[in-house]
Amino acid sequence: MHRAETHERALTLLRSGSRNADVARLLSVPLGTISYWRHMDRAERGECPGAHRSSCPRCDERPLDDAAYSYLLALYLGDGHIIQHSRHRVPSLMVACDDAWPGLMDECEAAIRAVFPDNSVCRVRRTGCHNVKVYSKHLWCLFPQHGAGKKHERPIILEPWQQHIVDTHPWPFVRGLVHSDGCRITNWTTRTVGGQKKRYEYPRYLFANKSDDIRKLYSDTLTGLGVEWTTLARGSDPFNISVAKRDSVALMDAHIGPKY
Repeated sequence: MHRAETHERALTLLRSGSRNADVARLLSVPLGTISYWRHMDRAERGECPGAHRSSCPRCDERPLDDAAYSYLLALYLGDGHIIQHSRHRVPSLMVACDDAWPGLMDECEAAIRAVFPDNSVCRVRRTGCHNVKVYSKHLWCLFPQHGAGKKHERPIILEPWQQHIVDTHPWPFVRGLVHSDGCRITNWTTRTVGGQKKRYEYPRYLFANKSDDIRKLYSDTLTGLGVEWTTLARGSDPFNISVAKRDSVALMDAHIGPKY
């Protein structure tokens, strides 16, 4: 048992803004006891926070940052997945971001924060990458493409409201797909000029995904933007989409650019 003076002094310090650990150390009282005293004091004064209630653009019609959502949707289709552990009350969205591209990781986190302003976002370290992660009970509302199995083994079809967002904000969508499953590379070839072979280099954008539906979403959006593209077959599988025409590459450079 602790003396009443110790209890009162602890509450005075806590109410003035002192940290639990500092009060516990100063008064030689276990940290768990200080935390309990603080909780009970806040409960008696009606300062305890209630249950966390995040709003949803689909359920509550709150405003949605459409440009951020278009980008995040593309990241989800490429490198994201939604899971719910049996011990967790709500599912989580994780987007895997390679440590080689810290700027991309920052953009991913910013997009998640914009789409889920009521929720906390964290980065979970993995070998060679970080999972940018958010918990929300509304993930299935915003990402109805979630389902069992790999994305390329099931249909991936946007709902009309999603397609409208992508049509309104196509460049963030293309940017997200390139950031997840694409790249900007420098190709080279040789030509004979005046009897001599000369080497020529030129930039190219490549996008690779096993899902026919996701590749079609990418190519259809490029077509709508006036970007010329071709399909490169790897063996008998047309997994790669290439943008190599000079004007189209310049257009992509103006809105996408290399990963960073």
